[in-house]
Amino acid sequence: MICDNKNIVITGGTVSLGKVLARRLLTGEFGLPKKVIIFSRDEAKQHAMRVEYEQTVKQTDAVLYENFTRLLEFRIGDIRDFHAVSAVLKEAEIVINAAALKQVPSCEYFPFEAVQTNVFGAENIIRAIRENQTGVETVVGVSTDKACKPVNVMGISKALQERIFIAGNISVPGTRFICVRYGNVLASRGSVIPLFHEQIKRGGPVTVTTMDMTRFLLPLSHAVETIMAALKEALPGEIYIPKIPAALIIDVAKGLIGDRAIPIVYTGIRPGEKIDEVLVSEEEAWRTYDSGSYYAIQPLLPEIVKAQPDIQPLNKAYSSGDFVMNLEETENLLRLNGLLLEQKRGESEFLQ
Repeated sequence: MICDNKNIVITGGTVSLGKVLARRLLTGEFGLPKKVIIFSRDEAKQHAMRVEYEQTVKQTDAVLYENFTRLLEFRIGDIRDFHAVSAVLKEAEIVINAAALKQVPSCEYFPFEAVQTNVFGAENIIRAIRENQTGVETVVGVSTDKACKPVNVMGISKALQERIFIAGNISVPGTRFICVRYGNVLASRGSVIPLFHEQIKRGGPVTVTTMDMTRFLLPLSHAVETIMAALKEALPGEIYIPKIPAALIIDVAKGLIGDRAIPIVYTGIRPGEKIDEVLVSEEEAWRTYDSGSYYAIQPLLPEIVKAQPDIQPLNKAYSSGDFVMNLEETENLLRLNGLLLEQKRGESEFLQ
C-alpha cells in the first residue's frame, strides 16, 4: 500500500484537512506509516490535537490511540523558514503540503503574506529536497479551485504554487511532484458553513453574498481520498481533481436554517470573489483526461508529459455552475456529513 512503512510529513498539519488526514493515516487503511509528522507553526493547535487523542481517542479506539503514541510526531516550524523545512524533511519520504493562507479577503489586503506562505513555502520544499539530497519520493501540493483562472491573490498564489511544484519535476528529477485541486471542503476552518452555524446559533441573520453564487462542496473524507488517489496513480506534474457536487450557497444557507425563523441578508460579493468556481478551465481541458472518479490535468512542460495516446481530453471547462444540486440534494449532502444543526423544541417560535 502507498503509505506502508513511509515517513510522512504533513505541512500545515493542524488544519481541518491535516487532522483528518493524520487520523486516517494512523488507522492504517492506506498502509501503516513508519512515522507521521505534523509540521506547523501553531503550538496551541498542536496541543489541542494531542489533547483530543489523549482524552477522546484513548477512550474510544485503543488501536488508533496506540498508533498515535507510536507514530505521530509534532514539529513546530514555519513553511516560510527554509531551515525549519530542511530539518523536517530530512527523513521524509512523502510530503503533503497543506500549509496555506487561504482566506480570500485576508490575502487581498496582505498579498505579500500570501506569497510568502503559498509561493515561497513551496519553493522551500523543493530547495530543501534538492540541496539536502533527501529521500523524498513524492510531494503532493494541496491546491484550490481558486487557482484556476484566478481573479484574487489567494488564487494567484496557489496557481503559482502549482506551477512551482510541477517545475520541481525538472529541477529535482528523483522526486515526483504532483498536485490535487478541489473546491470548498465542507465545514473546514474558515469556510462558510461554520460561519452559518454561528450566525444561526445567534439567531441570525445569515449573510449570503449573492443569490446566484455557486461552490463545489467536498467532504473532508473525499479530500483525503483525492490525495491518496493522486499518491497512488498520478504521473509527475499532474493535477488530480475530484468529480464533486456543486450547490448554490443560498441553498446551503436554507438547508442549515431549516424551519427556523431566521432571515437571510445579502451582502454583495467580497473582494476577489467569483460567482462560480472552476476546477478545469477551457485552456486546461484539452490536456485533461478522465481517470474514473477524478480528472487529471497533464503538465504544460513537454519534458514532463508522459504520452498517453488513447486518452480522450475534455472538451469544455469544469465549473461549479454546470451541474448544481437542488435544495433537497444540498440538504441531503449536509445531513450525510452531519452538518445540520439540531433544532430544539420551540426554537423557531423563540427566534421569531
